[in-house]
Amino acid sequence: MAVISPLFQRRTAGVLLHPTSLPCSESCWGENNKKAFGTLGKDAYYFVDLIAQAGLTIWQMLPTGPTQADMSPYQSISAHAGNPNLISLDWLLEKGWIRAGDVQSVSGKSLTSARHQGAISFYKFIETEEGAQVRQAFQNFFSQQHYWLDDFALFSALRMEFDGASWNTWPAELRKRDNSAMNEIRIKLKSTIDAILFEQFAFFSQWQALKDYANQKGIFLFGDMPIFVGHDSADVWAQQHYFQLDEEGNPLTVAGVPPDYFSEKGQHWGNPHYAWDVMEADGFQWWLLRLRTQLELFDLIRIDHFRGFEAYWEIPGKSHDARLGKWVKAPGEAFLKACFEVYPGLPLVAENLGVITDEVEALRNQFELPGMLVMQFAFDGNTNNPHLPHNHNRSDVVYTGTHDNDTTVGWYGTLADSHRQQVKQYCFNSTDEMPWLLIEAALASVGRMAIIPMQDFLELDGGHRMNMPGTTDKNWVWTFSWDQVEPTLAERIRQLLTTYHRLG
Repeated sequence: MAVISPLFQRRTAGVLLHPTSLPCSESCWGENNKKAFGTLGKDAYYFVDLIAQAGLTIWQMLPTGPTQADMSPYQSISAHAGNPNLISLDWLLEKGWIRAGDVQSVSGKSLTSARHQGAISFYKFIETEEGAQVRQAFQNFFSQQHYWLDDFALFSALRMEFDGASWNTWPAELRKRDNSAMNEIRIKLKSTIDAILFEQFAFFSQWQALKDYANQKGIFLFGDMPIFVGHDSADVWAQQHYFQLDEEGNPLTVAGVPPDYFSEKGQHWGNPHYAWDVMEADGFQWWLLRLRTQLELFDLIRIDHFRGFEAYWEIPGKSHDARLGKWVKAPGEAFLKACFEVYPGLPLVAENLGVITDEVEALRNQFELPGMLVMQFAFDGNTNNPHLPHNHNRSDVVYTGTHDNDTTVGWYGTLADSHRQQVKQYCFNSTDEMPWLLIEAALASVGRMAIIPMQDFLELDGGHRMNMPGTTDKNWVWTFSWDQVEPTLAERIRQLLTTYHRLG
C-alpha cells in the first residue's frame, strides 16, 4: 500500500493556469515577433501574490517542457528539460548574469536569437571573479542533471542543424548514435550546445527561485506529466530500446484513444508506445529518473492518461485512424510498486477521464491515488454519474473544467434550456450566475482538493479556452491580462474558501 502524501489529507483549493498564459508586462518577446507569452519573471510572482491573497494553496499547470511548432505541452521534445520560452531575460539582467549591452535589441529578431546572445554574455560573466559563485552553481547543475542534459543539448543542437527535421530522418550514423559521429558533431556544434546548456540552467534557476517564493507563501506547485513522450524527442532518440520502433526509428505502434466524449473519431496522438518488457526488466529506471526531475520541479504531479498504465490504445504505426487501434495490457501494478518503493509518499494524481474500466479504477485505488472529477461532465441526467457532487469521494480532485474543456461560461452557453434548468435545479435553484454557481459547487464538494481554471475565476467565455481536443488551430495561446482581474476577486475567493473550509 502506498503512503498518502500530506498534500491530499486536508481541504485545499487551487487555480489551473499554465505559465505561458500569464501576462507579460516586462521585456517579453514572442518567437519570430508573434504574440508574447508569460515567463517566469515578475508576472509569475505577482500571480503567486494574487493566489496567496485569495487563500488558494495550489497552482496547477500543464507540462513545462520545450514544445514543438504546434506549441502543445503534451508533445514535448524532452521529458526532463524546461521550456526556454519561459525564461525571463529581465531576471537574468537583474541578477547580473547577462549584460544589457551584450544582449542587443531583439526588435525584428527571434527570441531564440536573444537567448543565444544572452548565452555568450553569460559565459563571459562566469569567467570573471564576480561570476565565480554562479560558475560553481552552473557546474553543479550540469553534474546533477547529467543523466538527461547531455543528450538533450546535443539533440536540440542537431534539430537546429537539420532545420527541425525529425531525428529518424538524420544521417544513419547520427540516427543510430555512432560514437565517432557523435564526438565529431559535438565539436562542430559546441557553441549551439553551450547556448542550450545555458538556457536549461537559466530555466531551472528561475523555476527554483519561483518555487521557493511560492512555497514560502504556502503555495504548492502542481505539475502535469504526460504518460507518453513525443516521437521526435531527445528521450526516444537517446534511448530507442525503450520504445516500439523499427530499424529506421519509425514507430511500430502509436498512442491515442478510441472515440469518447472529446472526439467521435477518437484521437491519434502519434506518440510511440513503450517497450514495457524492456522497461520492466531494468526496474523501470527510465521512469524513476523522469520522476526525479519532476519532483524537483513540482510539489505534486498529475499523470495524464493514467488508464494507459493498465491498458493502452495501440494504433498501427502507419495508420492515421485512431479507430483502428486495440487495447493492450500494461504492467501498471509493477510500475507503480517500483515508483512508490523509491519515492514513498509520491504525490500523484491520476487523470482518469474518458474510457475508464473497473480494472483501471482498481489499479488507481490499490495505490490510493486521487482521481479527477469534472463538474461540466456531471449533468447528463444520470443520478449515478460520478461527477455529480453527491457521488464525490474525499480523495478525489474536483474541477469545474480542465484545459481540454470549454470555460464554464462557454460550456453553459451551449446548453439547451432544459439542460440549464437541470443544472440550476441540482444547485438548489440558486440565483447565482455562471461561472460562480459551478465554482461554489466544486468548492462545496467533499473532495479534499478543488481546482478552478483561471478563466472561470475571470468569468471568461468560450473564446478564452486553452485547448480544443482533436483540433490544431488556436490552441495553447490564451493569455490573461491584469485588467481582467477585478479588484475584489481575491476577497471573493477568500470568502468562499472560508465558507467551505479550504482556506490556505
